[in-house]
Amino acid sequence: MAGKFFQKPGPELAERVPPGQHLAKGFPVLTYGDTPQVAEVDWTLTISGLAQPKIFTWADVMALPQNEFTADFHCVTTWSKLDVTWVGVKITDLVAEIALDPQAAHVMLHCYGGYTTNLSLDDFIRPENFLAHTLFGEPLPAEHGGPMRVVVPHLYAWKSAKWINGLEFLASQALGFWERNGYHERGEPWAEERYSSL
Repeated sequence: MAGKFFQKPGPELAERVPPGQHLAKGFPVLTYGDTPQVAEVDWTLTISGLAQPKIFTWADVMALPQNEFTADFHCVTTWSKLDVTWVGVKITDLVAEIALDPQAAHVMLHCYGGYTTNLSLDDFIRPENFLAHTLFGEPLPAEHGGPMRVVVPHLYAWKSAKWINGLEFLASQALGFWERNGYHERGEPWAEERYSSL
C-alpha cells in the first residue's frame, strides 16, 4: 500500500527531503474535524492582540502584490510533496499593512472551524511565507484550505494553517491546537521536531 501512494526519496534528493520523510505521489489531505466551506465574498482576516485592530476582506488581500511561489511541503506524518506551486501574498507584504506593537514576539493563527497554531514572529514574518489562494493554477480547494491558507515552507505543514481567518499577535508563546495535543511547539522538519519538547 505504501508503495502505491508514497516512495522513498533517492540520494539525489537528500538536500530537499528531510529525514524520515517519503515522497507523496499525490497531494494527501489531512484534516481534523469538518472542512469549512467559506465563500470568497464572506472571507475575512481579523488582526488582533498586540496590533492595531484591523479586518482584511478578500478584496483587500487581492489588492496587495500577488506572487507565484514554488515550495516543497513537508507533513509531520512523514510525507513530503516537492515543487508545489501556489499564488498568493507574501507575509512580509501583508504585515507591512499592519501596525504591530513592538512587544509582539509571537502570533497565533486562527482559522475557520476553530483550528489554531502558533508561530514565533521570526518564523512567521519571512518573505518565503505567504497567504495562498491558488494551487497549481486553480482556486485553492476547500480540502486544501481554500479559499485562503497560510503556507510556511520551512516548518511542518500543520503550521501552514488552512482556512485562515485571524492573526493574534502576542508577547509570549501560547500553544495552538496540535501543540497542546503533543506536537512540537515549532516543528522544524530537518530537526524532526515532530513531538513536544515541553
